[in-house]
This record gives sequence, structure tokens and C-alpha cells, in this order.
Amino acid sequence: MNIYLSVDMEGITGIPDYTFVDSTQHNYEIGRSLMTGDANAVIKGALAGGAEHVLVNDSHSKMNNLLPEKLHPEAELINGGVKLYSMVEGLDSTYDGVIFTGYHSRAGQPGVMSHSMIHAVRNMWINEQEIGEIGFNAYIAGYHGVPVIMVAGDDGACREAEELIPGVVTAAVKTSLTRSAVRSLSPQKAQELLKEKAAEAIANRGNVKPLTPPDNPVLRIEFTNYGQAEWAAFMPGCEIEPGSTVVRFEAKDILEAYSAMLVMIELALQTTYR
Repeated sequence: MNIYLSVDMEGITGIPDYTFVDSTQHNYEIGRSLMTGDANAVIKGALAGGAEHVLVNDSHSKMNNLLPEKLHPEAELINGGVKLYSMVEGLDSTYDGVIFTGYHSRAGQPGVMSHSMIHAVRNMWINEQEIGEIGFNAYIAGYHGVPVIMVAGDDGACREAEELIPGVVTAAVKTSLTRSAVRSLSPQKAQELLKEKAAEAIANRGNVKPLTPPDNPVLRIEFTNYGQAEWAAFMPGCEIEPGSTVVRFEAKDILEAYSAMLVMIELALQTTYR
């Protein structure tokens, strides 16, 4: 049994704000240690539940946050910042289940440091479905026929996952009080929970269906200002919807939509007006 684990950082145990997730800030090394601890707990639970192989993808920012020397020795690690499929790099049909840990809610929703990929994004949609990172990444898993069997993070991330993926196992390691304050389990208690829930998710995997993406999906991204939309629309095939900051792209499949999203947000960051 092969399990794929994507690890973000904002939803990690005990992390309340950007000083723990930004490599230039004073709490970042604490954040890295907490992130590695949560990842290891999930890996232990997956192995205890019957997984024979766990592939871990560092999915936050430059994607070099996990401490390789402290990661569980039975896991493989993908890290580094230039990846064709970013937070789901290396995921394919050979996996039996996907776990997201350290995840957060989408832009504009309650939750610790809630956002969708970058802070220039106000909303994202696939056809009429509003999504964030959880939804988009789950669609990629679904394209490969693999279910997302567990989502861990703050309470906002867990609510979002439960609305999108019937039957998914969730583990809320902290409750958001505001966007930059949390009430958190201790790392020890959180890791016990994550280990238990990962094993439960594997046992429950037959009850979770893959989140199947639509054929020929329409990707729409709403940016916070018009300059960001202008930059994003430079990508061939994109257009700005009149009277808005929404950029539209008609994709041949969800993989192309995901690649388009990555290019559009990188272009949007080129504007000098934030």
C-alpha cells in the first residue's frame, strides 16, 4: 500500500502566525521543527495502518522546510521549490490514498492565515465550485483516481475538507481564534491524534471516493487588484472578465488547469502594486 503525504505549514500544531512560516522570521526554525513532528506522526500512523511506502512532499512556500535529518527514516521526501505540480508533485495512480497535513482554509474564510496559494488571490473556481488549496489538490488526486483520505490542520481546514470530500477523516490540531491566533493542542497530544487518525483513515479508505474533476474545466481566479489580473492574463489562453479582476482560462483537463494556476499566480506577483 502506497500513501502520499502533502505537508503544508500554516495548519501545523501550535503555529499561529507568519513568524513561524516565513524563513526570514525569528520563529521559523521552531515552525520547521513542529512541521516535521506533525509529518512524522502521520507517517507513523500510516505505517501502523498498513502502509508499506509513504512519499512526503514538502508543500509550503519554497518547499524546503521539513528537516530531512529528522524525518521518519521509512519515508521518502520530495523537497525544493521548482516543481511541475507544486503541492502534489509526484502523485500518480500508483497511490492508494492521499493525506494532507498542516493545511489551512481558503482565501476569505475563517482560519489561521487563510489564503489560496498567494495573498494576491481573493477567490478561485473550477467551473462553479469555489476552491482553495485543499480542493484543487484533491482534484489532482481525483484525476489519478486516488481519494484524499485524511486532512489535518486547523478547524477551518477540516470543515472545508468535510464539505468537499464525503467520508474524509479529519484531524483538527488547533482552533482558530482569529486569523493570527489559535488555541492549539500540545505537540505531544497533537501527534498522538495525528497518528491515530492516519491509521483510521487508511482503514476507512474504502469509504472515500476520489474527488473527480470535471472534463474541460474552466479555471477562474479573482485577484485583489487589477494589475495582478493584467499580469496573469498575459498567459496565452487567459482573459480578464469585463468589469472585474477575474482571469479566466479554459483547460483541456485539470492538470492543465493546475499548471495554468501556477503560472498565473507567479505572473500576478510581478506587479509592483501589492
